[in-house]
Amino acid sequence: MEVLIKNVRVVDFAQSFYGDVYIYAGKIFEIGKSICKDCEVIDGKGKVLLPSFIDMHAHFREPGFTHKEDILSGSKASVRGGYTGVNLMANTNPVCSSMDTFNYVTERAQQVGLVDAHQVVSITRNLEGSDISHLDSLTSAVKFISDDGKGVADNKVMLDAMIKAREKNITVISHAENPEMSNIDMRMAENMMTWRDISLAKFTNCKLHMAHVSTKEAMMDVIQAKKEGYDITCEVTPHHLALTDETEYRVNPPMRGKEDVNFLIKAIKDGFVDAIATDHAPHTEEDKKNGSPGISGIETSFSVCYTKLVKEEGITLNKLSEIMSKRPAEIMGLNKGQITVGYDADFALVDLDKEYTINSEEFESKGKNTPFNEKKVSGEILMTIKGGKIVYTNDKESR
Repeated sequence: MEVLIKNVRVVDFAQSFYGDVYIYAGKIFEIGKSICKDCEVIDGKGKVLLPSFIDMHAHFREPGFTHKEDILSGSKASVRGGYTGVNLMANTNPVCSSMDTFNYVTERAQQVGLVDAHQVVSITRNLEGSDISHLDSLTSAVKFISDDGKGVADNKVMLDAMIKAREKNITVISHAENPEMSNIDMRMAENMMTWRDISLAKFTNCKLHMAHVSTKEAMMDVIQAKKEGYDITCEVTPHHLALTDETEYRVNPPMRGKEDVNFLIKAIKDGFVDAIATDHAPHTEEDKKNGSPGISGIETSFSVCYTKLVKEEGITLNKLSEIMSKRPAEIMGLNKGQITVGYDADFALVDLDKEYTINSEEFESKGKNTPFNEKKVSGEILMTIKGGKIVYTNDKESR
């Protein structure tokens, strides 16, 4: 398959220029100006070509909770949001505590063919907090383990899991929440568990990724560990950047205060944030009314982040591309995330000037749960390309 994208502004973590990108056999084959090929041509005049986005943290709910989301609907939502790579959490039914469930999700995502999906395996068997014996049977296909949705309460269990992860070259993803503190103070719950998990990672020399960091204190602990040279990475979410605790909407961790939001944004500017991850957590309307925490966020992530970080906070589009594409791709070991010859031809074609109003009823996700409904944002995804194949086009463009 050959495709030539012409007359487009090409932007990734390190470059911004007007030119052409030639795709051959699913890879970026040539980058330059005035490229001529006898193949399909996409005219990108007036648009921006970015590397597709990579989501370190999403929930597609399959197997077991397909009334909330499934791999097909989650994949469609992903490409509508400009994503071609996702990292799926283990809190399914059954919980992903075995290679059987891991392989089921991986094979199902390959059948759908819209995104490259990695399935995370639980740290403790069935998320019950004690047994880690299943980790012995994990193959090298597993890159991450996490009990996301709850913190691992027992210090010795987490220590043993990190030792096992280090032996297998697996990264531990921490959901930093001390369950003993959750009903007392969610801020303290995050801060205590962040310190604990970073301390254990330092002791074991395990690779650690801190999920959805939301408080100033937690981010300060991450920054200190990074400065000390430990292999610790972190993510922040669009909703923790664009909203504060003045917004009454239940997510976990909760929305934080303005001081926290400002500190997270400063951490991005200072180069300490590795990834923006959506924590895409679709729910039914009934579940949301009953208090289930979470946001269906993968379709709005870029627009929310572009509007807040680039237009309002002055962060460069290059930096946004770095933390939405390059760094998460590197952490996940994917050949994506930058517009360089030899990399996968995975792109998001966007109109940065287009302002639109978010309408959750248009979501491809089964989950319509979002605090951004009816919000005006800029930066619309027009097309998503994976391996040189168009996997999403914005129908509104042809209306």
